[in-house]
Amino acid sequence: MGLELDYVEGQSPVDEDEKEGLLIKTISTKGELDEFEQINIQQAEEWRIKTKFNTSEILSVSFILLVHKKMFNEVWKWAGRMRKTNKNIGVDKSQISIELKKLIDDCNYWIENKTFNADEIVIRFSHRLVTIHAFPNGNGRHSRLMADIMISNIFNKPIFYMGKNQFIKRQRYETAVFGCYLPSR
Repeated sequence: MGLELDYVEGQSPVDEDEKEGLLIKTISTKGELDEFEQINIQQAEEWRIKTKFNTSEILSVSFILLVHKKMFNEVWKWAGRMRKTNKNIGVDKSQISIELKKLIDDCNYWIENKTFNADEIVIRFSHRLVTIHAFPNGNGRHSRLMADIMISNIFNKPIFYMGKNQFIKRQRYETAVFGCYLPSR
């Protein structure tokens, strides 16, 4: 395929088979791909704003997959589907479903038992979700949108990430989660 992607250290490359899932065949550069993905993500953000979700809906594997699908379904055929290959980060592909279920169970426990405050629950969830790395691409962006959905719908607090100045919000998010801003992501 004609799509050539340059990666910086730490990014997970999209495999050649995964590149075949590109729905817009005229995309040939990383910049073009980023633009189309961002348009799709903005549509998912509008959906998030217009829709109210309950806790049991949010804390389900089907919802986690749905959010990814909403974010990337106009760009990638595999949007909303768990990855079928191993990457340079993330759990083994055979463990994705198991780890997502464990994460959901843990999060339900944290909420029910008030183990942590709302911000910490959401940050822990988002961090674990991105380390599971369930999808071929878009895991960081997906985990941040999931954090926004959780903080606004479960805890009725202002969102962390999406919105006007995403770069600044990303810096704050990554500093909270990882202890520093990670410019190579």
